[in-house]
Amino acid sequence: MNILLAEDDVLTQKSLTYFLESKKYDITHVNDGEAAFSLLKDQSFDLIITDLNMPKIGGMELIHLIRNDLNLKTPVIVLTASGIEQTELDAFSIGASEFISKPFSPSVLDMRIKRLVPTT
Repeated sequence: MNILLAEDDVLTQKSLTYFLESKKYDITHVNDGEAAFSLLKDQSFDLIITDLNMPKIGGMELIHLIRNDLNLKTPVIVLTASGIEQTELDAFSIGASEFISKPFSPSVLDMRIKRLVPTT
């Protein structure tokens, strides 16, 4: 499974990449939503994981671009430190598939990935 990880926090990016690669996922990571959007124009991914608070293009705008400009149905998991209910509702209303508040269990993330993109 090919996953795009958009996360600007280097420690979170490295630890998530390490964990997900240990589960045999192929990870492409970028530091901001603009880089993610640029990649998505030319490459397809099975799943997108995005932080909300990133430079250039944030996660909410990225989801909007994914759903409206690129018309992609690719599942999107939002990872964020924001535990605000309205943020979660807003993310779902614009097309997020899952919403996980930080800190989170990597095992829970793995289960949600498997639920969204079952492997054969």
